[in-house]
Amino acid sequence: MAPNAPIELLICDCDGVLIDSEIIAERYLYKTLAELYPVAELERVMAGTFGLQTREIFARIEAHFGKPFPEGFFQRLHDQVHDLLRSEVQPIPGVRDALMRIDLPLAVASNSQSESVAFALQRCDLVERVNRGVFGADHVERPKPAPDLYLLAARTAGVDPRQCLVVEDSSTGASAALTAGMQVIGFLGASHIPPEHGETLRRLGVHHLIRHMDELPELVGRLHAAV
Repeated sequence: MAPNAPIELLICDCDGVLIDSEIIAERYLYKTLAELYPVAELERVMAGTFGLQTREIFARIEAHFGKPFPEGFFQRLHDQVHDLLRSEVQPIPGVRDALMRIDLPLAVASNSQSESVAFALQRCDLVERVNRGVFGADHVERPKPAPDLYLLAARTAGVDPRQCLVVEDSSTGASAALTAGMQVIGFLGASHIPPEHGETLRRLGVHHLIRHMDELPELVGRLHAAV
């Protein structure tokens, strides 16, 4: 962040920051793929795919096994994951309390569809707290890792991107926010985060990492005061 650019807007990702959803989706995806392909070989293909978008994982699997997915596969997968998330997903521990303690306007920018983000906010009891907009992948032509979602959030709030502070869990989202010119806090507390992910985020240029949401208010306060 440039000197003398005070933080005016906090922007949170949704999946893996507000709700612990990624682990549910990943487990069901693996279970479904294991019904189609040999498990041992599938494990080798899936190794190192953390942080990739789902379409990139599908492309890797399709290229490796040399055959297309069955007809209707993607729609069935989408519907099942949607239903599982509605019934099982839980808020990230402490997220509501942490965000209520931060005296900054708040927006949410997610690669999920805006309908799914709205559901997540209801599950976390954060609907009233998010007072600068909810932005989903359906709001832009290029979702993360492109910076468009974050730039849209800043523009809608009337805030310079350099004055935005983003909380992200994924390398895809962190890259998007950094490209937008924003400062990023990396959150490592979701169930799907591997132990080495902090170093991955640091290599991207994320200088501040937390593992528990109760660390967030104090860190935001320090960053705000340091300007």
